[in-house]
Amino acid sequence: MADIALRSKVPGSVRADVRQFEGRDVVWVEVDATDRKGALTSEASSMLEIAAVTAVTQRLPLIGVLRSSGADIVEGFSALHGWGRAAKALTDCSGVVPSILIVDGPAVSGPALLLGIADHVVMTEGAYAFVSGPTMVAEFTGVVMDNDELGGATSHARYSGAATLVAADLESAIETAGQILSYFPQHNDEEPPTWPTDDEIERQTPEAGTLIPASSTGSYDVRSVIRALADDSDLLELRPRWASNVVTALTTIGGMPVGVVANQPLALAGTLDIPASQKAARFVTMCDAFNLPIITLVDTPGFYPGKDLEWRGMIRHGAQLVFAYGRATVPRICVILRKSYGGAYIVMDSKKMGNDLCLAWPWAELAVMGAGQAAAILQRRATPEERAAFEADYSQRLLNPYIAAERGYVDAVVEPAETRQIIGEALRMLIDKRERIQPRPHDNTPL
Repeated sequence: MADIALRSKVPGSVRADVRQFEGRDVVWVEVDATDRKGALTSEASSMLEIAAVTAVTQRLPLIGVLRSSGADIVEGFSALHGWGRAAKALTDCSGVVPSILIVDGPAVSGPALLLGIADHVVMTEGAYAFVSGPTMVAEFTGVVMDNDELGGATSHARYSGAATLVAADLESAIETAGQILSYFPQHNDEEPPTWPTDDEIERQTPEAGTLIPASSTGSYDVRSVIRALADDSDLLELRPRWASNVVTALTTIGGMPVGVVANQPLALAGTLDIPASQKAARFVTMCDAFNLPIITLVDTPGFYPGKDLEWRGMIRHGAQLVFAYGRATVPRICVILRKSYGGAYIVMDSKKMGNDLCLAWPWAELAVMGAGQAAAILQRRATPEERAAFEADYSQRLLNPYIAAERGYVDAVVEPAETRQIIGEALRMLIDKRERIQPRPHDNTPL
């Protein structure tokens, strides 16, 4: 299909068309930075708006290449009004069609906020984005920094989480956008596309279990477990540098695209803090919007403790993850790899949060807290020998998955070698899962 231009005669820095991208129709919109650094007049912003409106009405993914110095100062208030209409149209795309923005230059002031609305943002290494630039920062705070330090791709990949992935240049960024899109359907009324694979669902995965250290406090890379379970050991990790104590990744099992949320013992022992809760919650919500089943791999001792976290709103942000799982209607499978303690047990898609299948490996520990923590509270005045005896008894009686299985909190205790096969068969069984959603204008998401 030849590219079909949208409102091609409108003057300004923005051009939009419907084109073939990675074998599928998409709406493509691009801001040309050679025209006054991509300053957005009201007419130029109207092109962003019409691209988003076309995407949502025609049920086509939206891909945008953004390079903009912000609303056109010369035009004044009309430029702001045009940008607001573009933001509203992009918001209407949310949860209906996948939206991916590629930043290949500046994204300053209002246009920078579009990055927070899009499903995914791919930044090139030379790109930068911020709401208030270095001049304003220096004037109001006295801190002097350049564009890259304040809002460069590295900063957004590591500190803010605004960048889903970083690419070397525009060509690589477009390729990365294609990789992301390949896991998603055209719109929310379709199922994700099935991938061709020769990797049988019945393949045994004993190597997954050998990755877990014998010590309950030993660390390992949970991405190796994901690769063991995934087709052809392939995964696409999203936001890998931000909140690295939780891993969010796209992969396939038996050719079926899935989203994976996993605690990462290599960072903060896999505990949950504010950024990790936000990262996982946004990912779960995105998977639910576009019909991707969610696989949750659990190995966490709980929430990261600290006055600073509590004062910054650990309750609110931890609730975001609970809320995201609680309202998700796609197939959900939870596998407890090792530790699952306290409130984090509930947050990481526990059985009573409504998942479809909850599995545990034979050495999994499910409890309010670990043996050492319990001894510190219940055996404060005991001798070291008494505390050691208490911990041994506590571990034997309570820290095993069979107690939870007896009470219906775990559906099955399985060997690591069988995990891929069980997950794959469950996904096949759940492919027609549908839930009736209560009619309401919208929910009230914790922010």
